[in-house]
Amino acid sequence: MRPASTPRLPVTARVFAQRFSSTPRGARLARHLALHRLDAWGVPYGSAVSETAALLVAELAANAVTHGRVPGRDIEVLLRLDPYTLRIDVSDSRGERRPSVPEAAGPEAEGGRGLLLVDALADRWGVFDRVPVGKTVRAELDLPGVPGP
Repeated sequence: MRPASTPRLPVTARVFAQRFSSTPRGARLARHLALHRLDAWGVPYGSAVSETAALLVAELAANAVTHGRVPGRDIEVLLRLDPYTLRIDVSDSRGERRPSVPEAAGPEAEGGRGLLLVDALADRWGVFDRVPVGKTVRAELDLPGVPGP
């Protein structure tokens, strides 16, 4: 006889991957399509997870097209949603620059706050080498109502 087990959520992961031009227009489209895909997966527009994901995709994609741009190469956005976590990966082709959380930008600075925002909003984030070339910046959100690991 098999011992009784604890009920578990299904471990189905939904994945969306798309390449976008390494331009400001491509970054805006990445944000738009990411929110559309999340809504189709049951994460409604305007929800806390959707709003946070929108900011994370926007910042990571903007950084990729601003600092990771290689002419003729696209950026790639990957979303992975499972019952516990939303993972957002944004990859570019420039691998030599390793982003880290900067010191707070001065009040007159026009930029320099993107990764501070990512650090504040994401439950975890990091930078990984991308094979064969480039880097991936990943941000993860723990989903509400699900106990952490």
